[in-house]
Amino acid sequence: MRGMIAAMSPERVIGVGGTIPWSHPGDMRRFVRVTKGSVVVMGRLTWESMNRKPLPNRRNIVISSHEMDGVEHYADIATALATLAREGEARDVWFIGGARIYQDAMAYCDVIDLTYVPDHVTDASAVRFPPIDEDVWEPGAMVPHEDEPGLTRRVFTRRDPGSRRAIPSMM
Repeated sequence: MRGMIAAMSPERVIGVGGTIPWSHPGDMRRFVRVTKGSVVVMGRLTWESMNRKPLPNRRNIVISSHEMDGVEHYADIATALATLAREGEARDVWFIGGARIYQDAMAYCDVIDLTYVPDHVTDASAVRFPPIDEDVWEPGAMVPHEDEPGLTRRVFTRRDPGSRRAIPSMM
């Protein structure tokens, strides 16, 4: 399974200035539980916002056009996914940000797992989650967040799984 996991404000904000502009510990606990044991794929700025420290108990991959030390990295999502396929990697793959990774990963994903936080963020420099095309994505039911009262969640599933971009082969 390949999916995206994110939390966003009513304005679709996912970050400001390299940080998450709210604190909801229950959502972080759920993030850890859902992604533990999987492959997490992120952009360079997300990696840097984590002080360049890999998330434990996960295979961490960074997508960047820059050379990077201390982390597995690839120039693009297609190359990263092709490498995982060539290696026979069987774990789930979760794209964890930022905005450009989410936008590019939509073509490769089966699910979008969103947490909705009530915090309003109006900062002009805020980074936003890309729009979700409901012709492509079937919205699931809005449900209470199981680990954080006051938050809600929704999982979107690809309407036509066959329309997901195939992993390119690497020779």
